[in-house]
Amino acid sequence: MPERRPQALRIGDLTASLPIIQGGMGVAVSLSGLASAVANEGGIGVIACAGIGRDEADFFKNYLAANALALRKEIRRAKELSPGILGVNVMMALSNCGELFATAIEEGIDVIFSGAGLPLDLPHYLKGGGRTKLVPIVSSGRAAKIIAKRWTERYEYLPDAFVVEGPQAGGHLGFKPEQIGDPAYALELLLADVLEAVKPFEARAGRTIPVIAGGGIYTGADIYKFLQLGAAGVQMATRFVTTHECDASAGFKDAYVKATREDIVIIKSPVGMPGRAIRNQFLDDVIAGKKIPFTCPYHCIVTCDYTNSPYCIALALINAQRGRMGHGFAFAGENAYRATDIVSVKELVATLLQEYDAAAA
Repeated sequence: MPERRPQALRIGDLTASLPIIQGGMGVAVSLSGLASAVANEGGIGVIACAGIGRDEADFFKNYLAANALALRKEIRRAKELSPGILGVNVMMALSNCGELFATAIEEGIDVIFSGAGLPLDLPHYLKGGGRTKLVPIVSSGRAAKIIAKRWTERYEYLPDAFVVEGPQAGGHLGFKPEQIGDPAYALELLLADVLEAVKPFEARAGRTIPVIAGGGIYTGADIYKFLQLGAAGVQMATRFVTTHECDASAGFKDAYVKATREDIVIIKSPVGMPGRAIRNQFLDDVIAGKKIPFTCPYHCIVTCDYTNSPYCIALALINAQRGRMGHGFAFAGENAYRATDIVSVKELVATLLQEYDAAAA
């Protein structure tokens, strides 16, 4: 019997034979290395823009220019490594999000994914045209309605797709702490909410708006489940961390492999949002009230209360990406503890397809 494969994901004139978007992971966890590897397997590889310029010589002196330059380099390198579909993830909370939007479009990126706030004016950066697809990341049907209404009224532009991200995701979460474990906010329900919210816009436009489910999706069986529930594709991030091609250090990946279920915790981030991370001594020290001295050479996150924060989250994430886990920590999804070893992206995709086939049987 032939292997059952999921249907392709179509976003406008883009077709991903593998309906998986590799979620953007900052700081510098998903760059051109991981994104190109995923794109080469038929998925959509995503470069995370948060702190992307951390290796530029003038990162601390000229934060905005360093990030724009690094983004150009990463997009160009990814295109050299893959002819597949490539995207960038730009958080609205970034103080330089507008410059990053413009840079990505100038470089001809295939897709911009944007969340951590409502990207109400994202179509403005297309400057009257462009091939780049614009995909907001939302956590509710209400947010999807607000964005679609704003874009159609102001720009005569309908979102090319939506990603709906649930509270099992890694990193900063768009939910209140009490909502994270509440069954009323399960991804299955959020997906249904967004699918319903986009129906009137689809009817008026005469085309479908693909909705992609993300947050806690870890196996091929999960992919099958959410496609059956109406998702056009899935977004996966955590499982791609423990691949050879992931752009984080070996020490960062090792934190995933060694983590237990009890190590996956919700933290209070300096940016004013809850976040999911792997507990370590750095976080224990913060919880104990210890302040890690720092200076803020850039105000990278608009909502960051850096004057009262016990540590600099940008520096902590940069340190973690480089494997200096004593001076930082790793963000991770709820299922990060399930990682057991490091594999190639090709091997991971093959496993996901086998798991999908078994679930579809």
